[in-house]
Amino acid sequence: MTTKILVVDDEPAVTDLLAYNLRKANYDVLTAANGREALDLARQSNPDLILLDLMLPEVDGLEVCRELRKTSNVPIIMITARDEEIDRVVGLELGADDYVPKPFSVRELLARIKAVLRRAALPESKPTEPVKVLRGPGGLRLEAESRLVKVAETVLPLTRLEFDLLELLLTNAGRVLTRERLLEQAWGYDFVGDTRAVDSALKRLRAKLRAADPEADAIESVRGVGYRFGT
Repeated sequence: MTTKILVVDDEPAVTDLLAYNLRKANYDVLTAANGREALDLARQSNPDLILLDLMLPEVDGLEVCRELRKTSNVPIIMITARDEEIDRVVGLELGADDYVPKPFSVRELLARIKAVLRRAALPESKPTEPVKVLRGPGGLRLEAESRLVKVAETVLPLTRLEFDLLELLLTNAGRVLTRERLLEQAWGYDFVGDTRAVDSALKRLRAKLRAADPEADAIESVRGVGYRFGT
């Protein structure tokens, strides 16, 4: 089936540019010009990815992201103006997977879309291989093949990005991983821009771990370097 992308922007020139290039890359494209229309289309059409402008009429992009994250883990790439740093950070903390500042390179945007979609694809089942299980304090258990994370008997509702970050940190427990390495390996490509996306994603992940059991959050911030999972 063709991958379906919902483009949400109130500037017709931007929408037309994105729709043209996405269709040229063999994506199925839906468009919305305001936040309310975006929410309706997202719920009705179940897109595989959403390109979401933050400055929208009726319902802004942050509220769209917040509403979608209540019921869906659909990958979201925010489209932001360069002077919208605060909104960009809030969007990442609400659960957006990535952001692209305006003006953007279509080539770079397509690369980011491919990376996010690749990360969102569930791995194929490999029943003949041993199940990879990673453990941590507080009864933390991560099952790689089923992409299941539990703290004691509580299943954590992690996004795909949060799962990938936790797996990467657990696999390298005791070692400090730089923000750049986390971006490259969890996001799936050489990230261009600041590293605030890592901090925002790990803030959400740590909050979910602590809510299940404070001991499960063994993720440590190493000032000026990155993060590690304590042993």
